[in-house]
Parts: sequence; structure tokens; C-alpha cells
Amino acid sequence: MAFRLPPMHALEAFEAAARQQSFVKAADELCVTQSAISHRIKQLEDDLGVRLFLRLNRNIVLTPPGEAYLSGVRAALADIERATRAIAHGARHELRVSVAPAIGSKWLVNRLADFQRQYPAVDLILSTSTQLGTIRSGEVDIGVRYGDGQWPGLTSFKMSDEVLVTVCSPAYPASVGGLDEPGHLVRATLLHHPLLPWCPWLEAAGIDWHEPAGGIRFDDAVMMIEAAAAGHGVALCPRRLVEPHLAAGSLIQTFAVEALDRGYHVLLSPAAPSRPRVMAFVDWLLAAAQPASPGCGTGTA
Repeated sequence: MAFRLPPMHALEAFEAAARQQSFVKAADELCVTQSAISHRIKQLEDDLGVRLFLRLNRNIVLTPPGEAYLSGVRAALADIERATRAIAHGARHELRVSVAPAIGSKWLVNRLADFQRQYPAVDLILSTSTQLGTIRSGEVDIGVRYGDGQWPGLTSFKMSDEVLVTVCSPAYPASVGGLDEPGHLVRATLLHHPLLPWCPWLEAAGIDWHEPAGGIRFDDAVMMIEAAAAGHGVALCPRRLVEPHLAAGSLIQTFAVEALDRGYHVLLSPAAPSRPRVMAFVDWLLAAAQPASPGCGTGTA
């Protein structure tokens, strides 16, 4: 079967120019002249019959067809890079995983040794993010994110339901005159994360409040948990994330009330389902997330 493919040097020029948003910077990166970059992209546009960039004075902007083409080109180049690395490194395999920060630092890192024992030829490359772009583009193979499981266009598997609990430092209740019942939260500083609204827990506690507006807001669940441990207020967190702190005594569960919430999901890049080692990591993640797994219970939004 013959493939109708554009020249590799033209694809490299297109991807570099789109990423750098500059023909000049793309030329520097690829060690060629700006004229060569312009010529390669013009050749690519002529072959495709579409404009990939709009030239606005010294700036370049991708057209809608260019945006669509970039996604496919990046995924294909990533596949070629992985195949090349596998051959060059004695058939080792790279697996790129993007993890939401808190579950990465509080849960996943404590379990990686088990995966490495089972799959010693797989080299994990870990990054933290809450965005979806690198998963959609194929720059990473797998993402772990917190949510309701609705990510259009991405295959996902639910790792677990999560239980929300309120936590604070052992000394915090006394500092605000006691937190003996949920209604006493009016005395407390509430700590917030955008993926963890308080309303589901308040409803479970039988408190008819609107979503609290005051307190301190964090975009990083790890920072919020550390703030709670430092005595800055009461945080609402998935139990999985705070179990190490509860076990160590740096946090206490403020009230017995718990609320079932959304959960962590494994998201796959478009090419991931066809790669056996990616799916092996997915299977391992799903098994490790089950309550019966040895040592489970550490982990972000």
C-alpha cells in the first residue's frame, strides 16, 4: 500500500512554526533559513490546496484548516518519535503520562515501583497538568483527570468514585471556638478548589446553604491540603488525597459526614487504544485504584 505523504521536512517546518508562532524562531530551531521555512510551508500549502497560516505583518496565525491539520501532524510525529526511540534504545518503550497535580504527588508516585517491576522495559515520562490539549493532540498517551467523565472526543475509564471529607489541622477547631457540628462551619475559614464545590457535602450534612463565597481559593489541591495542615482553615477534599495526612496526624477529619462525588478518570489520546503497553498501564492504574489494592488510599483534583 502506497502512502500519499508530504515531505517530512515540510511537516517539521509546519509544526515548529505553529508551535513557535514565528517563521524566524522555527528557522532557528531547525537550523535553516527563514526563506527555507517559508518555502517548505508554501510547498505544503500548495500540495494540500489550503492555507495553513495567515500572515499578519510579522505575525503568523493558524487558519482553521491549519489548526485541524496541526493536531494530526503532532500525533503522527509523536508516534514516529516513539518508534524511533524504541529502536534506538534496544526496544525500550516510552509512555507519556499527564497527571492532575494532587493525585500525581499524593497517590501515583507511591505506586510507580510496582508498575516498573511488572514492566521493566517501559520508560515512564510523567508531567502534571489539568488541561486536555496534550491528550487530544497525542503529545501524551494517557491523562489522569478529576471530573464527571464527560470529555467529548476522548476515550475514558473511571478509576473510582471519590468520597469528599472535611479536614483541618488538629489545633484548628479550638482556635475558632470549636467545630462540634457542621453548622459551626460559619466560624471557620473555608478553603476552596474549583473542582470541589462545597454544595454536595453541605447537602449531605443537612445544611441548606448556597455555595459559600468566602474563604481562600486554590487552583492546586496540594497547596489547599498543605494550607489546611498549616491551620489556615477547613478544606473539602477527596479522601484519597488526604489519607496520608490523616494517618500521620497532620490533619483530622472535621466531621463524620461524607459525600459521594465525581471521580478520577483515565483519558486516552486518540492513538492510545491501539498500543498494548498503553493499555497495560491503564489496566494497572484501574487495578491500583481499587480499595482492595494493597497500600491504596493516598492521592488531586
